[in-house]
Amino acid sequence: MAKAPKKKFSTASNPTANKVAAEKHLNSVFKFNTNLGQHILKNPLVAQGIVDKAQIKPSDIVLEVGPGTGNLTVRILEKARKVIAVEMDPRMAAELTKRVHGTPQEKKLEILLGDFMKTDLPYFDICISNTPYQISSPLVFKLLNQPRPPRVSILMFQREFAQRLVARPGEELYCRLSANVQMWANVTHIMKVGKNNFRPPPQVESSVVRIEIKNPRPNIDFNEWDGLLRIVFVRKNKTIAAGFKSSNVIEILEKNYKTFLATQESNNNDSMMVDDKSISLKDVVKNKLLSF
Repeated sequence: MAKAPKKKFSTASNPTANKVAAEKHLNSVFKFNTNLGQHILKNPLVAQGIVDKAQIKPSDIVLEVGPGTGNLTVRILEKARKVIAVEMDPRMAAELTKRVHGTPQEKKLEILLGDFMKTDLPYFDICISNTPYQISSPLVFKLLNQPRPPRVSILMFQREFAQRLVARPGEELYCRLSANVQMWANVTHIMKVGKNNFRPPPQVESSVVRIEIKNPRPNIDFNEWDGLLRIVFVRKNKTIAAGFKSSNVIEILEKNYKTFLATQESNNNDSMMVDDKSISLKDVVKNKLLSF
């Protein structure tokens, strides 16, 4: 009996297969610069999971930091009104442009070529990033310090950095980073991502976190809060009282207080007029700390 001929599988009518095939092609032929933190996410299931966790609305503008060859970008474009991709490497930007050329998503993509940390950002609702690990901390604080910060950020980090972000008071990894970020946002760990999900594989394991801005935002000056935490976390296992007893800290407090008094005087606010010469802030601080 003659055997029935085997059907050849074709990706022509399978958009998902086409997408995966394109990703494999780009990932295999492109030479990545690991000095720029270029570790491309190659696992399509992880990429889709990251996009799904962002809960993108059809009206949302999404900022993507470090889009690379576009494995995340093409999935974001399917859901968002617009994607603003900030890419430092002109080769990557060219590949991404080529990848969406002639597709319905082409008009929805804007590429900003340059260093994310030096780029003036337009308004956006959501941030998604397979973050170059060397800018992890600066990236987080730039997002939090935006005049209108994103509603939610889904960010890939080195595992240990992610663990510090989500650490709670009393835990070993709780630090200035934890306290600072958690003042402004709710931070949750979403998933672990093994090094074999990237090309080329990084030397460390990774994790994805979700950072959701608190609404309303705390009525606190960002820089003042960060300055306070620098004193509190100046040294591990050091008490708050010990941190404030430092001569350098007292000098800073005294200088800031005299600046405050001068500002009040220039505003002719008689209720706040105080003779700073009669005040020894150093003594005030030391006496207060005796009660700790």
